[in-house]
Amino acid sequence: MSNNQEVSSLLSYRRILLVLLICFGLSAFLFYNEFSKSKMDWSLISFTPNSILFLLLALLMMVFRDFAYMVRIRILSDKFLSWKKSFNVILLWEFASAVTPGVVGGSAVAMFIMQRENMPLGKSTALVIITAILDNFFYLILLPILFLFISIDTLFPADLESIQSGGMLIFWAGYGILASANLILITSIFVYPKLFGKIALLIYRLPFLKHRKSKAEKFSTDIELASKELKGKPNLFWLKLFAVTCWSWTSRFLVINFVLLAFLEIGLLDNLIILARQLVMWLVMIVTPTPGGSGMAEYLFGEMLSDYIKNGTLALSLAFLWRLISYYPYLIIGMIILPRWIGKKKIIEAEQKL
Repeated sequence: MSNNQEVSSLLSYRRILLVLLICFGLSAFLFYNEFSKSKMDWSLISFTPNSILFLLLALLMMVFRDFAYMVRIRILSDKFLSWKKSFNVILLWEFASAVTPGVVGGSAVAMFIMQRENMPLGKSTALVIITAILDNFFYLILLPILFLFISIDTLFPADLESIQSGGMLIFWAGYGILASANLILITSIFVYPKLFGKIALLIYRLPFLKHRKSKAEKFSTDIELASKELKGKPNLFWLKLFAVTCWSWTSRFLVINFVLLAFLEIGLLDNLIILARQLVMWLVMIVTPTPGGSGMAEYLFGEMLSDYIKNGTLALSLAFLWRLISYYPYLIIGMIILPRWIGKKKIIEAEQKL
C-alpha cells in the first residue's frame, strides 16, 4: 500500500462518518442524561448583538490560531513551505488530529505531508518535535504565571470538592510527566540527535523491513543535519517561534472564554480561572481514546465550569457551541482539502515519471 493510500485510509470518509457518529452519539447521550436531571431554560441562551459579537470573536480566535501555526511552520522551515503549502500542512494536521485519539494526534500525518512537499523526512520529523517542545513549554510556563493572579485552589470548581484532592494529584503528576517528556524531546534534538537514527536503524533490521534499510540510514542523516541546523539558529529565531506559539495557544484557549462571555457575566479574574481550568481539560483530552477527545471534551466543559454554568443542559449546549466553532469545521475543511491535495500529488508524480 502506498503512503497516499495509507493516509487516505486513515482520513477516509468512512472514518469521518464514524467520528461524526461517535461525536453526536456521545453528545446525545450526555444531553439525554442531563435532561433527565434538569430541564433546560432556553431563555438563558438569547442571541443579542453582544452575544453575536463574542461568538464572532471566538471564530476569529480560531482563524488567529491557524494563521499563527502557519507562520510558525514557515519560520521553522526557513520559508521552504510556501503560504499555500503551509495552509495545507496545518489544516490537514488539524484534520488528522480531529479524527484520531488525542494521544495519537496528527503528527505522523504532518510529517508525511511535509515529506510529500519535498522536505526530507528527518527534517520534517525534527520540525514536528520542535512544535511539540514549544507547545509543551508554553503550557508548562503558563500555569505558574496564572497562579500569580489566582489561587491554586480555584483550579477545580468548589462543588467538585470530592475529587479535588485526587484530581489535583493526578493533574500535577501529568504536569510532571509533560515536563519530563519535554526534557527528553529537547535532549533528543539538541543534545543527542543520533538517538533517533539508532532507533530507526534497529527497527529496520527486522527481517520484513531490511529492504528499506537505506531509508532508515537517510532518515538518520537527515535528522542529524536538521539538528545541527536548528542548533545554529540565533536567539531571535527562537524568540519569534515562542511568540507565535503563545499567540496560537492563547487564541485557542480564548475560544471558550468568548463563548461564555456571549451568554454569561464573567469578570477578569474569573476569565483567568477559566483559562487555568482549560489547562486541566487539555491535559485530560490528550489521553482520551475518542477521536478529538469527543464526549470527554463536552463532559469536562460542564464539570470544570459548573460553578459558572449552573444548568447542566445549558453547559452541554455551550459545550456543543464551542465544539461547533473549534472542532467540527476541521472535519469539513479536511474533507475538501485532502482529496484535492492527494489528487494533485498523484498528477505531479505521474508527470515526473514521464
